[in-house]
Amino acid sequence: MLIQRLCTPADLPEIERLAIASPVGITSLPADSERLSVIIEGTEAAMDEGVTFTGEERYFFVLEDVDSGRLVGCSSIISAAGFSQPFYTFRNEMFVHASRELGLHNRIHVLSLCHDLTGHSLLTGFYLDPTWRSYQALKLNACGRLLFIASHPQRFAESIAVEISGISYEDGNSPFWDGVCRHFFDVDYAEAERLGSSLGRSVLAELLPGYPLYVPMLPDAAQEVIGQVRPASQMVYDILMKEGFESDNYIDIFDAGPVVQTKTAELTSVRCSEVATVSIGQPPAPTGTWLVANERVRDFRACLCELAWTPGEPLVLEARLAQLLKVTEGDSLRLIGGD
Repeated sequence: MLIQRLCTPADLPEIERLAIASPVGITSLPADSERLSVIIEGTEAAMDEGVTFTGEERYFFVLEDVDSGRLVGCSSIISAAGFSQPFYTFRNEMFVHASRELGLHNRIHVLSLCHDLTGHSLLTGFYLDPTWRSYQALKLNACGRLLFIASHPQRFAESIAVEISGISYEDGNSPFWDGVCRHFFDVDYAEAERLGSSLGRSVLAELLPGYPLYVPMLPDAAQEVIGQVRPASQMVYDILMKEGFESDNYIDIFDAGPVVQTKTAELTSVRCSEVATVSIGQPPAPTGTWLVANERVRDFRACLCELAWTPGEPLVLEARLAQLLKVTEGDSLRLIGGD
């Protein structure tokens, strides 16, 4: 069984193993023990604080196989993207060029460097061990943290965004990087992601042109991948779109993957999740799959499991599941249908 929880210092070796295995492009999951230690320490600090408004807090979640104790995935939430450095994206826009004399009226797709999403909460650092890849594991890793947001809204911004991995290749190249960004910073895509991970992406973004890029003037290979999702990330993208994220407005500055965003309160897991009182006992036969999480901070736990529950009624759990979720008789759990 998989349980999602917040990381602890003891998780460092396992998190480093996941980071080393993760593909190029996940800059928020650096394969560097010192930087990972800083991330874990930041999570520890965020859990200890009585947060009443968004700041530079980061919450790093891990997915644990409770039978083996191994970590099989991770994800995180940054309370406010760009708190210390602007959070840059390219904004998709249409410029209109018209000539009354010639009777011509053209709409031209352009990319404008911006930091419109600075201050949004940011879902980031998503990785799942391929041997554990299933819809249920992806759903828990992606959406369990959204129930944490639902239970602690004061810790997060009114709007939220996610960077989805764009098209890149195993040889370390990216069509968009090679066709656009490399002209302004002459390193390959893999090295750019490494530098972005260690120095912050804004350091490289500030070298990109501040004026709009006319998409029809870009190489065909770069144009073709704008807003496209890496095939391995498609299922996660679909899960997040069901949560209510909006696409088409922004793309990543490195690989042109979509950067989707919405109002935090409009996320399905926030808007539609319900709270039930826990009762320990012999549960009835399951009637559906539910994404379930307790409402704690440091001892946060979430899982995807088969349950029988009627809204407005207590949620009956067997003792072992209650123990895994860190709840006892009379505690509350937040839950939503798990598809």
